[in-house]
Amino acid sequence: MSDVRIEARALTKKYGALTAVRDLSFTVQAGEVLGFLGPNGAGKSTTMKMLTGFLAPTSGTASINGHDIVNDSLNARRCLGYLPEGAPAYGEMTVRQFLEFIARARGYTGAEVARLAGTTMERLNLQAVPDQPIETLSKGFKRRVGLAQAILHDPEVLILDEPTDGLDPNQKHEVRSLIRDMSADKIIVISTHVLEEVNALCNRAMIISDGQLLVDDSPHGLLKRSRYHQAVTMVVQHPERVASVLSELPEARKVEIRDGELTVFPANGAALFEVISNRVRQHQWAVEELRLEAGRMDEVFRQITSGETAK
Repeated sequence: MSDVRIEARALTKKYGALTAVRDLSFTVQAGEVLGFLGPNGAGKSTTMKMLTGFLAPTSGTASINGHDIVNDSLNARRCLGYLPEGAPAYGEMTVRQFLEFIARARGYTGAEVARLAGTTMERLNLQAVPDQPIETLSKGFKRRVGLAQAILHDPEVLILDEPTDGLDPNQKHEVRSLIRDMSADKIIVISTHVLEEVNALCNRAMIISDGQLLVDDSPHGLLKRSRYHQAVTMVVQHPERVASVLSELPEARKVEIRDGELTVFPANGAALFEVISNRVRQHQWAVEELRLEAGRMDEVFRQITSGETAK
């Protein structure tokens, strides 16, 4: 599946005077799990709807495995599975009936229909509710049914809008594990506002705002933009006294106390953790927690989307 790819070329969507997506271009290859991030109204869902053929672009285009989404829409859609926002379904159908309906709509016939529905219910842990009407399910189960219809035909490309929305922590863990298991030879694009999802699942992240691409980087690359990258945070008794000592370190650029935690920021990329650990032993401080910060994604997200600068 080395030829599996999404290629967007100057994708633009306008609603009258409003431009929801503006000249968006990018390429995604097999094996990439792309986190598609942005504030509410940034154009994430609109972009996904254009990629999947639900919306026609005002200008520009995209292709799925070489099939143009405008001129070869049916073949493009055959290559992908789509979990839209809200996961709409036929509420009067049972879970089994709905998945069998999806299988037939995908062109499967005979015993293959029941086999695919059964296998997919197992993968999404839906065995407890196969004959229950979808409209009677909890939000979490409805979301899993939506994901089930997206993966039923084992597509090469998965486009998932908020795949863990409404799931409890155990269900989130199950869905994340499933996505990781499928990711080796597929393209998976995940739109989410849950930043922990990016670290948990993605090997690439794009951030858009006002319909424009601002950043395209790895999650690690984004974390390196955080002022907390390689900082050391501790919970300690008498933090003001400790801060006074640590602020004298040549490796420390700044010391900050916030929400009961003391954080020391490195000067010029200095390795702080060992230095501070030595000071803890030397002064016998009563430390409850001591950790090296990888960076904070929420801070980076705010900086990029609002134009804030790191302090």
